[in-house]
Amino acid sequence: SPVILKILQNWVPRVSHYFDKEHYTYVGHQIVIQESIEHFGAVVWPGALALSQYLESNQEQFNLKDKKVLEIGAGTGLVSIVACIFGAYVTATDLPEVLENLSYNISRNTQNMNMHTPEVRKLVWGEGLSEDFPVSTYRYDFILATDVVYHHAALDPLLATMAYFCKPGTVLLWANKFRFSTDYEFLEKLCNIFNTTILAEFPESNVKLLKATVREN
Repeated sequence: SPVILKILQNWVPRVSHYFDKEHYTYVGHQIVIQESIEHFGAVVWPGALALSQYLESNQEQFNLKDKKVLEIGAGTGLVSIVACIFGAYVTATDLPEVLENLSYNISRNTQNMNMHTPEVRKLVWGEGLSEDFPVSTYRYDFILATDVVYHHAALDPLLATMAYFCKPGTVLLWANKFRFSTDYEFLEKLCNIFNTTILAEFPESNVKLLKATVREN
């Protein structure tokens, strides 16, 4: 059965005229995140906080050191930054309009640190996967995704993207705030494709954290 948790309030909001800068602390590192109200992807959502907190508390279960990690829908980059702190080789991806803010956050929070240099790349779910990320070259130990499922039209391409990157041995960690019936419909489709376990629930935030692995014949 999943662990029941509460998202810890471990940040102090700082407000500027154009952007909100949120200050977080994970694994002893202060992380400063610049948000933008112009894009959904440039805001820190509850799923990112839940997954970051869970990774910090379960480092033995999910050891990211020297692992290849892909974050899809990376948004502000908080989860990718946390994965970098744990020593992972991180590729953070999102839509083109989000990449500038994503790159800024990742760069400012990982420079001058003794860690693998992260990569920021464009990834439109379901488009150009085999061309931009050929299987012969790109293989990941972990796929991370937070609050990528909400009321939008790209849910089928998202599922196809998860299926494309999840190979035998890959672990998908997906944290999401469940709001709509479409969220549960996506979860049902995910369970039909992958071996799926609910690792933790955050009832106050309506967030579920799931682990999924590919079914091997």
